[in-house]
This record gives sequence, structure tokens and C-alpha cells, in this order.
Amino acid sequence: MNQPVEHQPGATRFLATVDDHEAELVYACVGDRIDLLHTRVPEAIAGQGIAGDLVQAALEFARAEGLKVVPSCAYAATYIQRHPAYQELLA
Repeated sequence: MNQPVEHQPGATRFLATVDDHEAELVYACVGDRIDLLHTRVPEAIAGQGIAGDLVQAALEFARAEGLKVVPSCAYAATYIQRHPAYQELLA
């Protein structure tokens, strides 16, 4: 990961702050699954790989917690397709 990502479980999101702009991946946990709902990166900081950093952090969290992943977010689904090491996490 290039950008530090903070997990905020109370807000059910992963957060990266770059140049005072917040990028986030919002999720929901249900049972033994984590649903990656939405990735948002402000245009001012787009194109720096931040969305990938957020998804990777969420996937590493899922792996550590033994959770299966539901990639409702199109970006997260594409990320998993491009990184075969995470495909085992799919629900």
C-alpha cells in the first residue's frame, strides 16, 4: 500500500486522507461476510492508486478476520479479478 489507510469500524469504512481530502471504502458486515459497498475518491486526489489501497486494506482485514467478501462495489470486484491472491476470499 502506498497511502496509509485507517480502519474506522464504528463508521464501517476504511479511510485515506491525502492533502486534506478524504477517500473512503464503505462496507457492511453481515455474519461471516463483508460487503464492500462503495469506494469514493475525490477528483482532486484521483489517479494516485488510493482506491486500490483502500480495497487492499479491506481485503487484508477480511483475510485476518476470516471473513468472506462480497464485492458490491464495481471497483472492488475489478481489483479482486486483477489480483488472484484475493479471489479465495470471495463469498
